[in-house]
Amino acid sequence: MSIEPITGRYLTVSVEGAPRRIYFEEAGQGRPVLCLHTAGADTRQWRHLMNDTGITATNRMVAFDLPWHGKSLPPEGFETEEYLLTTEAYIETVLAVIEGLGLERPVLAGCSMGGRIALQLAALHPDKFSGFIAIEASDFQPAWYDIDWFHRPDAHGGEMGAALVSANISPFAPNTERWNTLWMFMQSGPGVFRGDLSFYTKDDSLIARLGDIDTGKTPVHLIVGAYDLTCTPEDAKRTADAIDGATLAVMDELGHFPMSEHPEGFLQFFVDALKRMPAAGAK
Repeated sequence: MSIEPITGRYLTVSVEGAPRRIYFEEAGQGRPVLCLHTAGADTRQWRHLMNDTGITATNRMVAFDLPWHGKSLPPEGFETEEYLLTTEAYIETVLAVIEGLGLERPVLAGCSMGGRIALQLAALHPDKFSGFIAIEASDFQPAWYDIDWFHRPDAHGGEMGAALVSANISPFAPNTERWNTLWMFMQSGPGVFRGDLSFYTKDDSLIARLGDIDTGKTPVHLIVGAYDLTCTPEDAKRTADAIDGATLAVMDELGHFPMSEHPEGFLQFFVDALKRMPAAGAK
Protein backbone atom coordinates (compact mmCIF):
# COMPACT_ATOMS: atom_id res chain seq x y z
CA MET A 1 0.00 0.00 0.00
CA SER A 2 1.26 3.50 -0.80
CA ILE A 3 -0.04 7.07 -0.88
CA GLU A 4 1.36 9.28 -3.62
CA PRO A 5 2.67 12.75 -2.71
CA ILE A 6 0.49 14.46 -5.33
CA THR A 7 -2.23 16.67 -3.84
CA GLY A 8 -5.26 18.02 -5.69
CA ARG A 9 -7.36 21.11 -5.00
CA TYR A 10 -9.63 23.58 -6.78
CA LEU A 11 -9.00 27.20 -7.71
CA THR A 12 -11.69 29.61 -8.90
CA VAL A 13 -10.53 32.31 -11.31
CA SER A 14 -12.19 34.65 -13.78
CA VAL A 15 -11.78 33.95 -17.49
CA GLU A 16 -13.66 35.83 -20.21
CA GLY A 17 -15.58 37.67 -17.49
CA ALA A 18 -16.98 34.55 -15.86
CA PRO A 19 -15.84 32.26 -13.01
CA ARG A 20 -13.95 29.07 -13.80
CA ARG A 21 -13.49 26.41 -11.13
CA ILE A 22 -10.20 24.76 -12.05
CA TYR A 23 -8.78 21.55 -10.67
CA PHE A 24 -5.03 21.49 -10.12
CA GLU A 25 -2.48 19.08 -8.70
CA GLU A 26 0.97 19.70 -7.30
CA ALA A 27 3.93 17.91 -5.81
CA GLY A 28 7.40 18.92 -4.67
CA GLN A 29 9.02 22.14 -3.57
CA GLY A 30 11.32 24.79 -4.96
CA ARG A 31 11.25 26.26 -8.44
CA PRO A 32 7.66 26.35 -9.77
CA VAL A 33 7.07 24.38 -12.98
CA LEU A 34 3.61 24.75 -14.51
CA CYS A 35 2.63 21.80 -16.73
CA LEU A 36 0.01 21.88 -19.48
CA HIS A 37 -1.75 18.79 -20.83
CA THR A 38 -2.47 17.96 -24.46
CA ALA A 39 -5.71 18.43 -26.40
CA GLY A 40 -8.60 16.30 -25.20
CA ALA A 41 -6.75 15.07 -22.11
CA ASP A 42 -6.03 16.24 -18.59
CA THR A 43 -3.47 16.56 -15.82
CA ARG A 44 -3.14 12.78 -15.35
CA GLN A 45 -0.65 12.86 -18.23
CA TRP A 46 1.91 14.39 -15.83
CA ARG A 47 1.44 11.99 -12.92
CA HIS A 48 4.67 10.04 -13.47
CA LEU A 49 6.91 13.11 -13.43
CA MET A 50 5.03 14.52 -10.45
CA ASN A 51 5.82 11.30 -8.57
CA ASP A 52 9.53 11.41 -9.44
CA THR A 53 11.43 12.40 -6.30
CA GLY A 54 14.49 13.40 -8.31
CA ILE A 55 12.39 16.14 -9.91
CA THR A 56 10.20 17.13 -6.98
CA ALA A 57 13.15 17.51 -4.61
CA THR A 58 13.91 20.90 -6.18
CA ASN A 59 10.85 21.68 -8.29
CA ARG A 60 7.27 22.48 -7.34
CA MET A 61 5.39 20.68 -10.09
CA VAL A 62 1.93 22.10 -10.77
CA ALA A 63 -0.53 20.89 -13.39
CA PHE A 64 -4.16 21.87 -13.99
CA ASP A 65 -7.13 20.72 -16.03
CA LEU A 66 -8.36 23.35 -18.45
CA PRO A 67 -12.08 24.10 -18.16
CA TRP A 68 -14.07 21.35 -19.91
CA HIS A 69 -11.25 18.87 -19.18
CA GLY A 70 -10.76 16.25 -16.47
CA LYS A 71 -12.12 17.51 -13.13
CA SER A 72 -12.59 21.10 -14.31
CA LEU A 73 -16.27 21.44 -15.18
CA PRO A 74 -17.43 23.49 -18.17
CA PRO A 75 -18.71 26.99 -17.40
CA GLU A 76 -22.33 27.59 -16.49
CA GLY A 77 -24.53 27.44 -19.57
CA PHE A 78 -22.13 25.24 -21.54
CA GLU A 79 -25.07 23.27 -22.91
CA THR A 80 -26.11 26.28 -24.99
CA GLU A 81 -22.75 26.89 -26.66
CA GLU A 82 -20.18 25.19 -28.86
CA TYR A 83 -16.81 24.59 -27.25
CA LEU A 84 -14.03 26.01 -29.42
CA LEU A 85 -10.78 26.85 -27.65
CA THR A 86 -9.13 30.11 -28.69
CA THR A 87 -5.62 31.43 -28.20
CA GLU A 88 -6.97 34.37 -26.23
CA ALA A 89 -8.99 32.25 -23.77
CA TYR A 90 -6.14 29.78 -23.37
CA ILE A 91 -3.62 32.51 -22.55
CA GLU A 92 -6.05 34.21 -20.16
CA THR A 93 -6.62 30.91 -18.34
CA VAL A 94 -2.92 30.17 -17.90
CA LEU A 95 -2.19 33.67 -16.63
CA ALA A 96 -5.18 33.51 -14.26
CA VAL A 97 -3.93 30.25 -12.77
CA ILE A 98 -0.44 31.69 -12.27
CA GLU A 99 -1.87 34.71 -10.47
CA GLY A 100 -4.36 32.66 -8.49
CA LEU A 101 -1.71 30.27 -7.21
CA GLY A 102 0.85 33.02 -6.65
CA LEU A 103 3.44 31.38 -8.88
CA GLU A 104 6.43 33.67 -9.31
CA ARG A 105 7.79 33.41 -12.86
CA PRO A 106 7.35 29.65 -13.23
CA VAL A 107 8.92 27.51 -15.90
CA LEU A 108 6.13 26.66 -18.34
CA ALA A 109 6.16 23.10 -19.69
CA GLY A 110 3.44 22.29 -22.20
CA CYS A 111 2.87 19.42 -24.58
CA SER A 112 1.15 19.52 -27.99
CA MET A 113 -1.35 22.37 -27.79
CA GLY A 114 0.26 23.13 -24.42
CA GLY A 115 3.58 23.49 -26.21
CA ARG A 116 1.99 25.73 -28.84
CA ILE A 117 0.56 28.06 -26.19
CA ALA A 118 3.89 28.03 -24.36
CA LEU A 119 5.49 29.55 -27.44
CA GLN A 120 2.66 32.09 -27.73
CA LEU A 121 3.29 33.10 -24.12
CA ALA A 122 7.03 33.28 -24.79
CA ALA A 123 6.26 35.87 -27.45
CA LEU A 124 3.45 37.78 -25.73
CA HIS A 125 4.03 37.49 -21.96
CA PRO A 126 7.67 36.50 -21.34
CA ASP A 127 7.84 38.58 -18.16
CA LYS A 128 5.45 36.19 -16.42
CA PHE A 129 7.78 33.20 -16.83
CA SER A 130 11.42 32.25 -16.30
CA GLY A 131 11.62 29.79 -19.19
CA PHE A 132 9.68 27.61 -21.60
CA ILE A 133 9.77 23.88 -22.35
CA ALA A 134 7.72 23.33 -25.50
CA ILE A 135 7.08 19.61 -26.02
CA GLU A 136 5.75 18.33 -29.36
CA ALA A 137 5.30 21.97 -30.37
CA SER A 138 5.45 23.70 -33.73
CA ASP A 139 4.54 27.07 -35.19
CA PHE A 140 1.54 25.65 -37.03
CA GLN A 141 0.39 22.27 -38.26
CA PRO A 142 -2.84 22.17 -40.28
CA ALA A 143 -5.09 19.15 -39.80
CA TRP A 144 -4.46 16.14 -42.02
CA TYR A 145 -7.75 14.73 -40.72
CA ASP A 146 -11.37 15.90 -40.39
CA ILE A 147 -11.79 17.18 -36.83
CA ASP A 148 -15.58 16.91 -37.08
CA TRP A 149 -15.21 13.14 -36.75
CA PHE A 150 -14.58 13.70 -33.06
CA HIS A 151 -18.07 15.08 -32.42
CA ARG A 152 -20.73 13.29 -34.47
CA PRO A 153 -23.99 11.60 -33.50
CA ASP A 154 -23.01 8.42 -35.34
CA ALA A 155 -19.51 7.99 -33.85
CA HIS A 156 -18.08 7.74 -30.34
CA GLY A 157 -15.95 10.85 -30.04
CA GLY A 158 -13.71 9.40 -27.32
CA GLU A 159 -12.93 6.26 -29.28
CA MET A 160 -12.37 8.27 -32.45
CA GLY A 161 -9.96 10.49 -30.54
CA ALA A 162 -8.14 7.49 -29.13
CA ALA A 163 -7.80 6.09 -32.64
CA LEU A 164 -6.05 9.27 -33.80
CA VAL A 165 -3.90 9.32 -30.67
CA SER A 166 -2.86 5.69 -31.11
CA ALA A 167 -1.14 6.57 -34.40
CA ASN A 168 0.99 9.14 -32.57
CA ILE A 169 2.25 6.86 -29.79
CA SER A 170 5.66 5.27 -30.22
CA PRO A 171 5.88 1.49 -30.74
CA PHE A 172 8.50 1.56 -27.96
CA ALA A 173 5.91 2.76 -25.41
CA PRO A 174 5.07 0.23 -22.68
CA ASN A 175 1.72 -1.37 -23.43
CA THR A 176 0.25 -0.41 -20.06
CA GLU A 177 1.06 3.27 -20.49
CA ARG A 178 -0.10 3.21 -24.11
CA TRP A 179 -3.54 2.10 -22.97
CA ASN A 180 -3.58 4.41 -19.96
CA THR A 181 -2.93 7.28 -22.36
CA LEU A 182 -5.66 6.13 -24.76
CA TRP A 183 -8.12 5.79 -21.87
CA MET A 184 -7.79 9.47 -21.02
CA PHE A 185 -8.94 10.36 -24.53
CA MET A 186 -11.76 7.82 -24.42
CA GLN A 187 -13.04 9.68 -21.34
CA SER A 188 -12.90 13.13 -22.94
CA GLY A 189 -16.18 15.09 -22.84
CA PRO A 190 -18.33 15.34 -25.97
CA GLY A 191 -16.84 17.82 -28.42
CA VAL A 192 -13.86 18.73 -26.21
CA PHE A 193 -11.17 17.11 -28.38
CA ARG A 194 -12.72 18.69 -31.47
CA GLY A 195 -12.81 22.10 -29.74
CA ASP A 196 -9.15 21.83 -28.76
CA LEU A 197 -8.13 20.72 -32.23
CA SER A 198 -9.93 23.71 -33.68
CA PHE A 199 -7.40 25.88 -31.86
CA TYR A 200 -4.49 23.59 -32.71
CA THR A 201 -5.19 23.21 -36.44
CA LYS A 202 -6.65 26.59 -37.38
CA ASP A 203 -4.80 29.31 -35.43
CA ASP A 204 -1.60 30.15 -37.28
CA SER A 205 -0.96 33.44 -35.46
CA LEU A 206 2.19 32.12 -33.79
CA ILE A 207 4.14 32.05 -37.05
CA ALA A 208 4.51 35.83 -37.21
CA ARG A 209 5.36 36.04 -33.50
CA LEU A 210 8.30 33.65 -33.36
CA GLY A 211 10.74 36.45 -34.10
CA ASP A 212 9.49 38.35 -31.04
CA ILE A 213 10.70 35.65 -28.65
CA ASP A 214 13.79 36.78 -26.74
CA THR A 215 15.63 33.71 -25.47
CA GLY A 216 18.20 35.96 -23.84
CA LYS A 217 15.54 36.83 -21.27
CA THR A 218 13.61 33.56 -21.15
CA PRO A 219 15.16 30.38 -22.57
CA VAL A 220 13.11 28.22 -24.93
CA HIS A 221 13.78 24.52 -25.30
CA LEU A 222 11.79 22.33 -27.69
CA ILE A 223 11.47 18.55 -27.36
CA VAL A 224 9.93 16.32 -30.06
CA GLY A 225 9.41 12.62 -30.57
CA ALA A 226 10.53 10.87 -33.75
CA TYR A 227 7.22 8.94 -33.84
CA ASP A 228 5.07 12.07 -33.77
CA LEU A 229 2.94 12.44 -36.91
CA THR A 230 1.12 15.53 -35.63
CA CYS A 231 4.26 17.54 -34.89
CA THR A 232 7.16 15.94 -36.70
CA PRO A 233 10.82 16.54 -35.89
CA GLU A 234 10.94 18.58 -39.10
CA ASP A 235 8.10 20.78 -37.82
CA ALA A 236 9.83 21.29 -34.49
CA LYS A 237 13.17 22.06 -36.14
CA ARG A 238 11.56 24.62 -38.45
CA THR A 239 10.04 26.28 -35.41
CA ALA A 240 13.24 26.20 -33.34
CA ASP A 241 15.22 27.64 -36.26
CA ALA A 242 12.82 30.60 -36.35
CA ILE A 243 13.51 31.43 -32.69
CA ASP A 244 16.96 32.91 -32.22
CA GLY A 245 18.71 31.03 -29.43
CA ALA A 246 16.13 28.25 -29.02
CA THR A 247 17.38 24.70 -28.50
CA LEU A 248 15.90 21.41 -29.67
CA ALA A 249 16.08 17.76 -28.61
CA VAL A 250 14.72 14.88 -30.71
CA MET A 251 13.64 11.73 -28.87
CA ASP A 252 14.32 8.78 -31.14
CA GLU A 253 11.96 6.32 -29.44
CA LEU A 254 9.03 8.50 -28.32
CA GLY A 255 5.83 9.89 -29.79
CA HIS A 256 3.43 12.79 -29.25
CA PHE A 257 2.59 12.11 -25.57
CA PRO A 258 6.01 11.31 -24.07
CA MET A 259 5.34 12.10 -20.41
CA SER A 260 2.32 9.80 -20.50
CA GLU A 261 3.07 7.10 -23.09
CA HIS A 262 6.67 6.39 -22.06
CA PRO A 263 7.54 8.28 -18.85
CA GLU A 264 10.76 6.37 -18.25
CA GLY A 265 12.04 7.17 -21.73
CA PHE A 266 11.00 10.81 -21.42
CA LEU A 267 12.53 11.43 -18.00
CA GLN A 268 16.10 12.11 -19.17
CA PHE A 269 14.89 14.63 -21.74
CA PHE A 270 12.75 16.46 -19.21
CA VAL A 271 15.55 16.56 -16.65
CA ASP A 272 17.86 17.98 -19.31
CA ALA A 273 15.24 20.60 -20.19
CA LEU A 274 14.90 21.66 -16.55
CA LYS A 275 18.68 22.10 -16.33
CA ARG A 276 18.44 24.60 -19.19
CA MET A 277 15.98 26.74 -17.25
CA PRO A 278 16.94 29.39 -14.66
CA ALA A 279 17.24 28.27 -11.05
CA ALA A 280 14.63 29.27 -8.49
CA GLY A 281 14.70 32.98 -7.72
CA ALA A 282 16.80 33.84 -10.80
CA LYS A 283 15.80 37.04 -12.60
